[in-house]
Amino acid sequence: MTTEIAASPTVRSPEADPSARSRLAFAGIAIGNLLVLLDTSVLNVAVPDLQRSLHPSAAALPWAVDAYTVVFAGLLLTAGVFADRWGARRVYVGALGAFAALSALCAAAPGVGLLIAGRALLGAAGAGLVPASLALLIALNPDPVRRTRAIGAWAAVGGLGAAVGPVLGGGLVELGGWRLVFLINPPIALAAVALARRLPAAPVRSARALDRPGLLLSTGSLGALTFGLVEAGIQGWGSPQAWIPIGLALLGLVALAVVERRVAAPLLPSALLALPRVRAALLAAAVSCFGYFGGMYLIDVWLQHGQGRSPLGAGLASLPLTFPVCVMPFFTGRLVARYGARPVLLAGMSATALAGVLLARCGGHPPFPLFVAAELALAVAGTLAIPGAAAEMAVAAPPEFAATGQGALNGIRQSGSALGVAVLGTLGTLPGAGYVLIVLGGLAVLLIAGSTARGRR
Repeated sequence: MTTEIAASPTVRSPEADPSARSRLAFAGIAIGNLLVLLDTSVLNVAVPDLQRSLHPSAAALPWAVDAYTVVFAGLLLTAGVFADRWGARRVYVGALGAFAALSALCAAAPGVGLLIAGRALLGAAGAGLVPASLALLIALNPDPVRRTRAIGAWAAVGGLGAAVGPVLGGGLVELGGWRLVFLINPPIALAAVALARRLPAAPVRSARALDRPGLLLSTGSLGALTFGLVEAGIQGWGSPQAWIPIGLALLGLVALAVVERRVAAPLLPSALLALPRVRAALLAAAVSCFGYFGGMYLIDVWLQHGQGRSPLGAGLASLPLTFPVCVMPFFTGRLVARYGARPVLLAGMSATALAGVLLARCGGHPPFPLFVAAELALAVAGTLAIPGAAAEMAVAAPPEFAATGQGALNGIRQSGSALGVAVLGTLGTLPGAGYVLIVLGGLAVLLIAGSTARGRR
């Protein structure tokens, strides 16, 4: 299988080699993740201006934002497979170029239909960036200790994109309207292309057979699942637009399980899924993203509608939830390097359950310190478990499946995020969300503890 993981042994990590060349190579890798997460949040604050400019229908407006997420989630696993097959650097550089071109097309969209189409294609380009960038990062850091620290830095740079997205988007909208939100992407992406071209290419090896049925079923199932969950958050769980695609996604996943048992080279190799540490990373990523992003959505809504805060006031009140994403992953990488991923993942799942306990006590008009404590617990859960799961996958997955494993991890992360927004947003109350998080966090602690214990034996 062709992958950048087999890069020349002369490649050294950014931490091992303090040269400017090495630091610039790391920056080129991290910028791709920053772009992906920046585009998940930067457009949210531009929706009112977009609505005044393009006059979309009420049904079409949410998809100007969510088309990106649906396609992104659906193609992550496929993108990881192609990064392993064609080479992570080739896929990464190509996705960066496509991201720049498609962002310019979105900025020039004359109507909401073309904007939605452009956002969907932008999600496809974003899906090519994440698993390929992680595979390149692993290649630059063959030492497991340095690798986990580098992944923490990579996650922190991406978290910076998610955190500054609303602020940057709001400033650009006030400066020149919603189209400027897309025009910041091309120069950043092209700069990353120039930096990424410094990375070495892996020697070409024979590639395993391509599992076309698996690719089609996985892409269709993940895309349909995310589509249905987004519609559930918009239309409600009783809407046919929600449960029909969710039902089709479940049927597709069942068909995928049947097909994968019969093909010679399955999309998700059994050698990968048989590893308890890989399964633990997938579970931790799903639960943490469910709690963090679902909780973030619910808290933003509650602050404005439940407490009557302005958008700026709600943003400031949610800083205890969003700001740690820019800082904590640096320390998470060091914690994983020193103690291993198992205690970090268990701590993250325990923090999810603790956040649930605190939210369950936030009925009526809760004391603000209690609410802040719940936000901090959610932030700790997300910033421990999400980069911790990426670091665990990087160490546990065989090198030839590096991008495939990261694609699966990020695919389940996106599905968990969409499910969290749909479920917790539908509940609409902080105590209701708290009880859900208590159950999920507690179950995840038990399952991860048992799985990783078996893996160590």
